[in-house]
Amino acid sequence: MLQRKIYQRIEEFYQNRPGKALMIVGARQVGKSFIVEEFCKAHYENFIKMDFIENPDYVSALSGARGAEEIMLRLTALFGDRMIPGKTMIFFDEAQECKELVTQIKYLVQNGDYDYVLSGSLLGTVFRDVVSAPVGYMDVVRMYPLDFEEFAIANGVGSQVIAALREAFETRTPVDSYIHERMTRLFELYLIVGGMPSAVSTYLATKNLRRVADEQNAILRLYRRDVSKYDERDRLYLNEIFDLIPSELNAKNKRFILKNLNEKARFDQYYDSFLWLKNAGVALPANVVDEPKVPLILSKSRNLFKLFSNDVGLLAAQYGGELQLSILRHETSINFGSIYENAAAQELTARGHALYYYNSKKFGELDFVIEENGKVLPIEIKSGKDYYRHNAMDNALNHKEFGLDEGYVFCNGNVETVGKVVYFPIYMLMFLQKKELPEDVFFDSDFSDLGD
Repeated sequence: MLQRKIYQRIEEFYQNRPGKALMIVGARQVGKSFIVEEFCKAHYENFIKMDFIENPDYVSALSGARGAEEIMLRLTALFGDRMIPGKTMIFFDEAQECKELVTQIKYLVQNGDYDYVLSGSLLGTVFRDVVSAPVGYMDVVRMYPLDFEEFAIANGVGSQVIAALREAFETRTPVDSYIHERMTRLFELYLIVGGMPSAVSTYLATKNLRRVADEQNAILRLYRRDVSKYDERDRLYLNEIFDLIPSELNAKNKRFILKNLNEKARFDQYYDSFLWLKNAGVALPANVVDEPKVPLILSKSRNLFKLFSNDVGLLAAQYGGELQLSILRHETSINFGSIYENAAAQELTARGHALYYYNSKKFGELDFVIEENGKVLPIEIKSGKDYYRHNAMDNALNHKEFGLDEGYVFCNGNVETVGKVVYFPIYMLMFLQKKELPEDVFFDSDFSDLGD
């Protein structure tokens, strides 16, 4: 079984019967159903799964139900004595297929007899049609393909090595040369295999990259079928955009150019299609910002962006086998920049960061900008040997109005600090976790001093 971080998050959620349901959303084939099933089997005496795609009869059985009591009555008719109060988890898989259920989950949870978990592959593409979302009665967690840390663990990298690497990242000290070389090679393998569970499992079982590519191409075909199934009006636009991601990322500025779809294309004509791909989880957009200042969201542009694949392995499969072999051979004549940047986008997203980049004629382009400790942190991703060249970052760091304290360059070199620039090995992207507020944040709200 592949170790997934989200498993612990599910455990923590249900530890004290929270009086809520949990919805796990994400792209198809990222492992949602498998991880939920493993959790349910390990923690509940009784486990009921309703897969609304594999068994459309379940949709028919619940459609038209007028309220939670009627849904419960139908569930009891379907599963009978398997429904034991206090000891049963009910798993609604691919919940976007049964919209009535999402609106009624509040009342099912209030009943309190059973625990509920839901998954949704394309929930973001259909949720706008749901009458009311059960705010306060359902938490939503997004699941992604395996990140690099999960991939490293799956390939046998021990916790002590990862802890040592994390310490090197935090203290900014070089990594042991042998460990550095091995982790760099592992990252190159990740660029090819990616994080889709079926691709990773196939690699671990066979070590055959041809078999891995077969799995990846099967997922790409599934995504294209989803496009046709879920958005009949705009499926042509969607397929065009999806198929253009590799070539657009490989272009000089990597920005998505609408005229490559249609010479007369307008952004508003295609906006819903871009939004569909984002909400379906199969593409990761990075918006440009007008200036690298916090908060970044206030200066983002809606119609200037890069579009990344949700999985670097799928992107490599779209480029084809020659690129994969070139990565394995460490061919320096080929620019792997788009692949490296896609891996970075994937890692940043999985660690809670919104994707932004900065570009101007005066300063140049910063691959990514994120918010860290209340300030903007510029990030450059370098795939070649000339990673000391980063004119855009130098320009931005030297511009006093931006107030940038330092910048990170992720590259194939070891940890090193030169002036305001810190160089990290590319595999250390896995440590750029977005800092969250602690669970308890207290604020003294006594304003009695203003009283009479």
